[in-house]
Amino acid sequence: MSIKGILGRKVGMTQLYLDGGEALGVTAIEAGPCVIVQVKTPEKDGYRALQLGFDVKKEKSFNKPEAGRFKKNGLKPHRFVREVGWDGKDEIKVGDAVTVGVLDGVQFVDVIGHTKGRGFSGVVKRWSFRGGPATHGQSDRERAPGSLGRQGSVTGDVIKGKRMAGHYGDERITAKNLELVKVLKEENVILVHGSIPGPTGGYVLIRPSPKVRKVQAVSPKGKKVEIQKKKK
Repeated sequence: MSIKGILGRKVGMTQLYLDGGEALGVTAIEAGPCVIVQVKTPEKDGYRALQLGFDVKKEKSFNKPEAGRFKKNGLKPHRFVREVGWDGKDEIKVGDAVTVGVLDGVQFVDVIGHTKGRGFSGVVKRWSFRGGPATHGQSDRERAPGSLGRQGSVTGDVIKGKRMAGHYGDERITAKNLELVKVLKEENVILVHGSIPGPTGGYVLIRPSPKVRKVQAVSPKGKKVEIQKKKK
């Protein structure tokens, strides 16, 4: 494969019924079409990659430096721009379109996105703490973190990295080894088995999974009967 990735948007989750009647939970992703914004080469940039753009928006929504990088190449501004790998074998130029066809023959993908932002959250919601008891004079401490200081310390200092209340969510997360169940080329949509990070409508980067995943076959009675490997 020449281009190792494509940009897209999370559409939502649904069910796909297999030939045996089994319902499979899948996530629908609108993958492309994308436009090549910049071609990076070892001679000029020190490494080889392609910069893709997805989701055209109005030029007035950009500042002049952002709009200028698209305008000098005769392209429309795009909201979501990311780099993907490229082996350099095919002849590619700025302005070429990248469609969901780059995922032909791929069985497993990694999906990169940002989780939902949940603002400032307490330890129960952020770290699944169980809170304190509602007895012994602690009726208002059900969601409190409890003791924080280091045991045996005179100063009672808090260990670095202690799980406490704070900003929760809005993190870059990679969902690895998701099975690519179906590719709908005419609709530019792919269906992957499982959930992916981010809200409905959130931007994601899809790339072929670099690792081989072990899959356990399940008999009709629900027993695991063997372990087999699927190719990349």
